[in-house]
Amino acid sequence: MSRSSHVRRHATLDDFLAIPEDQRFHELLGDEIVEKAAPSGEHGGTQGRLAGHVGFPFDRRPGGRWPGGWWFATEVELKLGNDVCRPDVVGWRRDKVPERPRGKQITIVPDWTCEILSDGNRRNDLVYKKYLYHRHRVGHYWILDPEEQTISVNRWHPDGYIEVLGADRTAKVRAEPFEAIEFPVGVFFGDDPPEE
Repeated sequence: MSRSSHVRRHATLDDFLAIPEDQRFHELLGDEIVEKAAPSGEHGGTQGRLAGHVGFPFDRRPGGRWPGGWWFATEVELKLGNDVCRPDVVGWRRDKVPERPRGKQITIVPDWTCEILSDGNRRNDLVYKKYLYHRHRVGHYWILDPEEQTISVNRWHPDGYIEVLGADRTAKVRAEPFEAIEFPVGVFFGDDPPEE
């Protein structure tokens, strides 16, 4: 079973980089170039809400009213070894990475990634990219499923990721590594945030 209907096998990094940047909505996973499917409204909405709800309190210097201490990005080319992926949302701790990661292709291993499942990427996110992130010691891997409206929070362990939290849209969670803030899971899937 292929990872996508738009797969080019036995590809190299040079083959990947030969795709014009303005057309490169692809990932190089193993030796396959996989075209990322256009996101659905559910996927795009979940991605935007996640970036906003996690980013607002954490994407800032530490101190003050909000926890801070992180840098975030969406859909950047992340080069991990010979693979290039485009995580839906990715984050780096500022105490480890003092300057915001820059450039067309980022090579700094993140501390957290989140993938949002959709029909075209489910297998990649649950199998290949999970293995890739674990191999490169990404500390936390979240998986959001807009269809099931669930979150799976995974922590790195030498033997493989351990799911430390699974919840549906009705739950309120303190999900590591962002446990300083309680999130109603439903806000990632379209619920209004609670009034302050």
